[in-house]
Amino acid sequence: MSSNLTPDTFKHLLKKLVHTPEYFTPDDLRLALEHVFTPDGALPVQIGAFLTALHVNRVERRPDSLAAAADVLRERALKAAVADADKDFVVDIVGTGGDGHNTFNVSTTAAIVAAGAGARVIKHGSRASTSSSGSADLLQSLGCLFTPPTPGTPMPIARVPFTFILAPHYHPAMALIAPYRKALPFRTMFNVLGPIINPARPRGMVVGVAEPELGPTYAQSVAAGGVVRAFVVCGAEKLDEISCAGPTHVWELKDGAIIERTIHPSDFGLPTHPLADVAGGSPGENAETFKILLTSGANIPEPLKPVLDFVLINASALLVVAGIAKDFKQGVALALDSVTSGKAWKALDMFREAGRLAAEKTSS
Repeated sequence: MSSNLTPDTFKHLLKKLVHTPEYFTPDDLRLALEHVFTPDGALPVQIGAFLTALHVNRVERRPDSLAAAADVLRERALKAAVADADKDFVVDIVGTGGDGHNTFNVSTTAAIVAAGAGARVIKHGSRASTSSSGSADLLQSLGCLFTPPTPGTPMPIARVPFTFILAPHYHPAMALIAPYRKALPFRTMFNVLGPIINPARPRGMVVGVAEPELGPTYAQSVAAGGVVRAFVVCGAEKLDEISCAGPTHVWELKDGAIIERTIHPSDFGLPTHPLADVAGGSPGENAETFKILLTSGANIPEPLKPVLDFVLINASALLVVAGIAKDFKQGVALALDSVTSGKAWKALDMFREAGRLAAEKTSS
C-alpha cells in the first residue's frame, strides 16, 4: 500500500480538506494519516498545511474524526501484553494538558491512590510539555524506571496494582509529527489524542479536557475506542481535572449512554480550595509533596490538606469508574484509607520493583 502513498495522492486529500471540509470523512482522515506516517508519503509543507486545515476547519473536533485518528495511532503503536487483562477491569486517569494552571500532579497521584484501594490502573502518559512536571517526570523523580518495548515483541505488563506506560516508547508515529506540533502556533489534534491511545486499552477512564467544548467529542471518542465506563471532566476554570475549587463539568459514559452534569467538591463530602493552594512545582518538589502525602499516615501536614483533598476527589472518581466505590463519598473514604494505611505507597513500590526487574531482564 505504501507505494501508492505519494505527495501527489496526498495533494488530492488536502484539496478536499481545504475546499470541502464538510465532506472530509473519517476514512479520508485515516488515509491522510497513513500518508503522513509513511516515509515520502507527504512533503513537509503539505503536513504543515494539513494540520493547519484540520484545525481551522475544526475537523479535529468531530468525534468520528478523533476516533479514526486514534485507531490509526493504536494500529501503529508497539503492543502491550497485559497480564490477566481478561480478568481485571483496567482503568486509566489522564488529562489532555494545556490548561495553563500548572497544578500538582494530581492524576498520577490519584492513579496510585486508587491502585492502593484495589483498582488495576495502567496509566498512559508522558513528560511535561505545557507544565513544570509531567507524569513521567514525577515518577522518575520517585525512582521509577521505564523500560521501552522491543519492536515486534509485545511488552509484558505485569499484574501489579499500578503501572505507567511512557507514551513515546509505544508511539513512534507521534515522534514523526512532533516537530510540526512544536512549530505551529496552536494545539493540534495530536495534542488531545494522547489520552485515548493507551496501548493497554483500558475499559474505564477518567479523562480531563481543558476546554468544555471538547467534552462531548471526547466522551463519544472514548466510547468508540472500547471504553465502557468513563467520566470526561473539565473544571469550571478550564482545568483538565476534577476541580477542588468549585464546579466541574462532567460527561459520564455508562451503559452505552452519555449523561452531562455538573459536580462539586461537596458531592465528595469535601470543602473547596482555590487552585493556588494546589499549585505544582518542579518534578523534585512534587515528588517531595507526594512522599509526604503518602508516608505521613493520618498526620498529613495542614498546608498539604488542599492537595490531599484534590487527590481524593480525583481518586474517588476513578474508583467509581473501576466499580470499587458505589459513589463519590465512598470513593473518598477508600482513597483516604489507601493514603493513610500506606497501601498507596506500597502500590508505587510494587511498580518500582517491576520496573527494576524489567530493566535487569532487558540488560541481561
